Amino acid sequence: MLLIDCPHCGPRDENEFHYGGQAGISYPENPAALSDQQWAEYVFLRDNPKGWFRERWFHVHGCRTWFSVERHTVTHEIRKTP
Repeated sequence: MLLIDCPHCGPRDENEFHYGGQAGISYPENPAALSDQQWAEYVFLRDNPKGWFRERWFHVHGCRTWFSVERHTVTHEIRKTP
């Protein structure tokens, strides 16, 4: 079981949340100007490190807020909830 510390609601079970992917990914300024290859890379290619990884989570069954955490992809330890 993964316990996520929501900055507003406190520690909650992972089933209350929706995973939002890698944090820090910016939407392209002009998506229409991207080639199919560039768009595919934006949509599908993300970092997949073994170790600490910054992610976005949405508290679906709580405060309904998006927030970022750093999670270790092997141990699932969470060390930061800004």
